[in-house]
Amino acid sequence: QVQLVESGGGSVQAGGSLRLSCAAFGYTYSSYCMGWFRQAPGKEREGVAVIDSDGITSYADSVKGRFTISQDNAKNTLYLQMNSLKPEDTAMYYCAATYSIFARPLVPADFGYWGQGTQVTVSS
Repeated sequence: QVQLVESGGGSVQAGGSLRLSCAAFGYTYSSYCMGWFRQAPGKEREGVAVIDSDGITSYADSVKGRFTISQDNAKNTLYLQMNSLKPEDTAMYYCAATYSIFARPLVPADFGYWGQGTQVTVSS
């Protein structure tokens, strides 16, 4: 039974930083891919950043150079460091995971395990 628990969301002014964490339970990091997704009100869920078991990362164009995904295998924890935050980054952020080697990076439908989400609000 895979369980993903996010934390670290909050409210920040534009230009500020936040770090999200995702603790994984019942999940083996030898599996293929974990990542962060977000969903703003009235919009579809979108991929933000993913990292696979080899440490290869992919980022959405909108966050490249500002966000960094990382993982601590010893702690079974995934992180998302978010810098230079913009109001358009406001959304519910979800941690997700997949065992499938065929999963397409940043495609929400290809990820089968999801956390409950943590809210990020960026004010101008």
